Amino acid sequence: MDILSFDDLLQAARAQPEPQRLLFVFAGVELPEDSTPVQRERFKAGQGGALVPLMCVDKRPEELSSFAALVRESGQFGHSWGLVFAAALAGSVSRAPTSADAEEPLQRMVESIRQGRIGGFIPFDPQGQPVQIG
Repeated sequence: MDILSFDDLLQAARAQPEPQRLLFVFAGVELPEDSTPVQRERFKAGQGGALVPLMCVDKRPEELSSFAALVRESGQFGHSWGLVFAAALAGSVSRAPTSADAEEPLQRMVESIRQGRIGGFIPFDPQGQPVQIG
């Protein structure tokens, strides 16, 4: 299934034979202090910058009704973010993954995003649309 929206992600997670836990890392985009003048100009034009993880959360697909619900919850933490990266953690047929099970994968996800290794995640913009990065 192609993920063309956040709702597609929820639908795909709910359709899996194993119970899923969705992992989310909210990130901002900042200009590094050692940026060049060309990088600064590109950043002003809305291009480039460095991804900075701001907060993360895990949810069972059943806990989210929509992208708007996730955005409302993220607003409680007072961070302005530009992208949210999503991934899924599968359980087994008889056992759903818990928040404790998700802690280490979430931390690995945060570190991967800091290092710019984002290929295994689906980034969404603040409107819930998937984003192509690169």
